[in-house]
Amino acid sequence: MRGVGGSGVQLSVNGRRREVAYPDEMLVWVLRDELGLTGTHYGCGIGACGSCTVLLDGQVARACLTPARAAAGREVTTVEGLARGEQLHPVQRAFLENPLQCGWCLPGHLMSAAALLERTPDPTDAQIEEAAGVNLCRCGGYNAIRRAVARAAELKREDG
Repeated sequence: MRGVGGSGVQLSVNGRRREVAYPDEMLVWVLRDELGLTGTHYGCGIGACGSCTVLLDGQVARACLTPARAAAGREVTTVEGLARGEQLHPVQRAFLENPLQCGWCLPGHLMSAAALLERTPDPTDAQIEEAAGVNLCRCGGYNAIRRAVARAAELKREDG
């Protein structure tokens, strides 16, 4: 671990209560190193790229800027928590249909898209553009990202 330990805290991660020993550590490192949830990627460390995006109570949050302690009492959802058993979330299915070149930014885009579709089930192109624009894609896959988010909205509506 990179930070200093202290008294642990309870987190709810992907619907499961977890005790973490390093509450002052940034959430990205607690998720990856302590809890083994490596789907949340570390990118820039300053909250600019979005590869570390998770949901806190359904809202987009940068895990590289969020101390684990700040997530106590809130529901943390990571990319691993989007699927329900064997059933992939519509955004996961849509991005499989519209793959990105390298995928480093993919977890952040999945989480931003999931948050968008929860608050706006039938987003406009402008809303998709705005939601996708908060995350960087070093490979320039923005057209595929926009197509995937639009497709995810369709799949979510089909799923009911």
